[in-house]
Amino acid sequence: MDGKEVLRIVDAIQRDKSIDKEIVFGGIEQAILSAARRHFGDDHELTVNIDRESGEPTVFCDNEELDQDVLGEILGRVAAQTAKQVMIQKIREAERDSVFDEYMEMQHQSVSGTVSRVEGGAVLINLGKIEGILPRGEQIPGESFRVGDRVRAVVLDVRKAGSRVKVILSRTHPDMVRRLFELEIPEVSDRIIDVRSLAREAGYRSKVAVSCSDSSIDCVGACVGMRGARIKNIVDELAGERIDIVRWNDSLQVLVPNSLQPAEVEDVILCPMLGRVIVLVRDDQLPLAIGRKGQNVRLASKLVGWDIEVMTQTELDQQLDKTVEAFSSIPGVSEELAESLVSQGFFSYYDLSVIEPDQLAELGGLTAEQCEQIVEVADRESERVEAEEDAMRSAKKTHPGASAAKPATENLVEEVAEPAVADLEEAATALEEDAVTAEEDTVAVEEDTTDSEEAIGSQEVPVNAENATEESTEKQE
Repeated sequence: MDGKEVLRIVDAIQRDKSIDKEIVFGGIEQAILSAARRHFGDDHELTVNIDRESGEPTVFCDNEELDQDVLGEILGRVAAQTAKQVMIQKIREAERDSVFDEYMEMQHQSVSGTVSRVEGGAVLINLGKIEGILPRGEQIPGESFRVGDRVRAVVLDVRKAGSRVKVILSRTHPDMVRRLFELEIPEVSDRIIDVRSLAREAGYRSKVAVSCSDSSIDCVGACVGMRGARIKNIVDELAGERIDIVRWNDSLQVLVPNSLQPAEVEDVILCPMLGRVIVLVRDDQLPLAIGRKGQNVRLASKLVGWDIEVMTQTELDQQLDKTVEAFSSIPGVSEELAESLVSQGFFSYYDLSVIEPDQLAELGGLTAEQCEQIVEVADRESERVEAEEDAMRSAKKTHPGASAAKPATENLVEEVAEPAVADLEEAATALEEDAVTAEEDTVAVEEDTTDSEEAIGSQEVPVNAENATEESTEKQE
């Protein structure tokens, strides 16, 4: 075996396949060792070494070096074929590992390629060295692809599957928006503007909180661009998804109102024990703050990392009175303790059931035994209320045409357990329905006016039956 030929092969494989030379040398050594075992059998101790400088192989059998003639005999036609197969397998494994390591480093980074084929909703994208898979669940709702389309996505996961590597792509992951900001906005890629938080519902709406290390730069304006050019490119790439850019602030008192834009917020009440924020708005701002199907407040909660409840001052006052009265009915809970709990954002039995006993003891000056009893009662009442709500939902599903019957006695506990979000969504829906009704009334008035004009025009008496027939035909056309 010519050492120069070995070195040439190693260099070619390293250059074409991007495989480390040491891995290639190891594969050749393993191939020669397999051929030698086929020649001598398993009873002999065999070792193979290739000089990394000259490329000359050395084979030892029972600690005795074999000369080149014997080595040439070992690497005969059949043995050479075996060695070739072993070497090809090693190279494929090394190539797979190289591709796997390369794309593992690119996880959550942006890649682009062309659509090679579409199979059962999944899209196969040619990335150059390998084909990436864009599953149906990782595609933006409503978008479709054809062969040859250019597609940009982020690497979601990389897996080894036998001798192949599977690269799972995503266009719905929040990092997709982050990477597009880095591509389209130079200040973001240069780390002058930092994307501090991001919340996304793919295909519908995203909220991005940004901050800037340079006080002379408006971070929101820089992201939007001149006449919205920069953000328009991102929206077009995301199939028209709406993007709200929010100015980041370390204070929740400022960040929460920013995250709920375009709604105007009157007050922000923090409840640190529960990680909850109560936001007060005017009645006319309630639909904007909640958003369609609760989307605005839901994304704002993800953006700031706290649960956000939006309500009006009147709703808050009613909720406080009901909750204080309900908590005061629990044995061991005084009215002062009930007011302290409510001031910390505990509005239901479920909230009270998850409180830490030491926190409850600190608020009310209670013993550990008293705290355990209060939490136990709250947990039991929470389960009861939840069971009643499940029964009512089941009754509505069984009899969709009829409303579920309410208990004969209205219980204060049940009123407290009802989520405040449901009331807010009903208020938002009612306002939307009023707006739709007003539009329908306007359309109806316009239609009545049009009908009246047509009626006046139709009073012209035709000269004869033939003219009347022609006019009727023209109207039908």
